[in-house]
Amino acid sequence: MHSVNDKTIVNLSDFNSRAEKNEYAYIDSLEAMEKTDADEFVKVGIETDASLRAGTFIQKDNAVVHCSNSSDGTDVMGIAGALEAFPWLESHVWKLLSPEKDDMTREAAQSPLQGFFIRSHKDVKIEKPLQTCLHIAQDKFSQKVHNIVIAEENSEVHIIAGCSTSPHLTTGLHIGVSEFYVKKGATLKYTMIHDWGENVFVRPRTAVHVEEGGVFISNYISLKPVGSLESNPVTYLEKNATATMNSILVAGEGAHMDVGSVVELNGEGARAEIISRAIVAGGTIISRGHLKGNVHGVKGHLECKGLILKDGLLHAIPELSGAVPGVEMSHEAAVGKIDRREIEYLMARGLTEDDAVSTIVRGFLNVDIEGLPEELAQKMDQAVKDTEQDMM
Repeated sequence: MHSVNDKTIVNLSDFNSRAEKNEYAYIDSLEAMEKTDADEFVKVGIETDASLRAGTFIQKDNAVVHCSNSSDGTDVMGIAGALEAFPWLESHVWKLLSPEKDDMTREAAQSPLQGFFIRSHKDVKIEKPLQTCLHIAQDKFSQKVHNIVIAEENSEVHIIAGCSTSPHLTTGLHIGVSEFYVKKGATLKYTMIHDWGENVFVRPRTAVHVEEGGVFISNYISLKPVGSLESNPVTYLEKNATATMNSILVAGEGAHMDVGSVVELNGEGARAEIISRAIVAGGTIISRGHLKGNVHGVKGHLECKGLILKDGLLHAIPELSGAVPGVEMSHEAAVGKIDRREIEYLMARGLTEDDAVSTIVRGFLNVDIEGLPEELAQKMDQAVKDTEQDMM
């Protein structure tokens, strides 16, 4: 029986599908962005210095307000324009995900196509990250996007995907359908940094296909308050393909997070790792992970560790499924509190108790995430420090 305030339930009729402001002014240069927007975007890893990025896509509510590309080896476009420019792209839409998966996918499928298309060309290794930002500015707005990312054969690309809302929002809804294609020998690193708001509902639906020898690295980071987040992407690995799924989550008062990853190892030599760090500071985190070994000669490891700092719920659900002999998969999960001996050890070296706790929390969250640019790693460390005040 669900309660009236059950944050697992989204009533679509509570949100507006059409923006009151039909068009936001297009920004030709990132340096010309309004300061209020720039201040919000930088919190989720978006740089206004275009020289630091190979390309940028920014959508505000349902309007593309900036799209630029400084690399000859990439395409960065709104999905609607990309379908006009590349008719072949139609075969990639709703290929990895079914529009009938659930109410969220059905809602997205019935809406005009919005979102981004990013492609790295064959054999191109892009030195600087690309960046995207999906921002909700209108109160009670329902933002629905369908994103397609293709890393062509032997290419390498890193995408930093920020999502945020304006400070004045009382509530909002984000439905994000994403389909990622990592072709033979390609590497795609995808870092998501989200700052949604205390009463925002977030419903991503994601699927990834990694061809032979491909590499997919996903970093999901949510340190700030969010009303309700449900995400459980599925990744399909072919022969000798690799996936690493990292998540760093903090659930403050009233937050509800149900976050996981499913990886299906379908080709011999496939490798997968799912790593989760979660802190409950008054909210709820359901941390899922499921590795499916469908052929012999595959390896996978799942690790979920959590701390409870304030009353709430941390529910770890690690799953392993082996369908044939010759699969190697393992998992470890731990839910607990900060060890008093660690606090006393640091206090004996001159730290106050509060500083000792903060140091331990910061170390727990600061997982060494592969693929983060140095400047973004520094910002992440600062974000963790800022978040400590809310958690404690």
